[in-house]
Amino acid sequence: MADRIGVCRTGRFARVASAFPHFGEEDVLRGTRGSGTVFFAGCNLFCVFCQNWEISQRPAGEALGPEELAGVFLWLQDQGVHNLNLVTPEHVVPQVLEALAIAARKGLRIPLVYNTSAYDGQGSLALLDGVVDIYMPDFKFWKPKSARRYLGAADYPEAARAAIREMHRQVGVLKLGADGLARTGVLLRHLVVPGFLDETREILTWVARELSPDTYLNLMGQYRPAFRVGPDRYPELNRRPYPEELAEAYAAAREVGLWRFAD
Repeated sequence: MADRIGVCRTGRFARVASAFPHFGEEDVLRGTRGSGTVFFAGCNLFCVFCQNWEISQRPAGEALGPEELAGVFLWLQDQGVHNLNLVTPEHVVPQVLEALAIAARKGLRIPLVYNTSAYDGQGSLALLDGVVDIYMPDFKFWKPKSARRYLGAADYPEAARAAIREMHRQVGVLKLGADGLARTGVLLRHLVVPGFLDETREILTWVARELSPDTYLNLMGQYRPAFRVGPDRYPELNRRPYPEELAEAYAAAREVGLWRFAD
């Protein structure tokens, strides 16, 4: 791999902003000992409301070679976490695979979670087939116009649908062990954006029809104005979702047959 900096602000080595046992993820991931999260710096989207913009939109973190990154994975396993949770890994798939091969030879055995915006290429997903245990995509917007304005990528909806279809083909619906923890499958997230319930309904309808009504779903209500959003820029996004909007999102999910909701 050449050491060239592209739009994701990442060169030959992946940049890691932080790594720790995370107790804020879904119950089926965090369990009692946490999900071993690795936050990668950089991103292939430009979300105007990004809550992690300090690491996604600016040079951040430490560049780690494959041996060092493998060491981070193994250190997290040694902490007793239930899984290895790679956050925003879309732009560093080759570097991740290189490190995983080393870590596996040294005893990495916990399930691998691929925590993504869903803006993933088919080539990358083909490389991950048989490697990732749990895919966790966040399908944000349905309309190209919205995706262009708020994510900087008009092709996001089409790319996300194709990516999530492939993820589902690889691992199917989410399966839990006897302990209630995720073992394999798709855990789908959808960030409920204020004022965009029409797109929420479209996404949920597609999930139920094209994937499965048994899809495990987290309707996330933690949107808040951040990064570029404010009274003078993107004012339509300058508020939290109303409780009624979250309730309506759940009602829309149930109407199309979805029933497995994250705690």
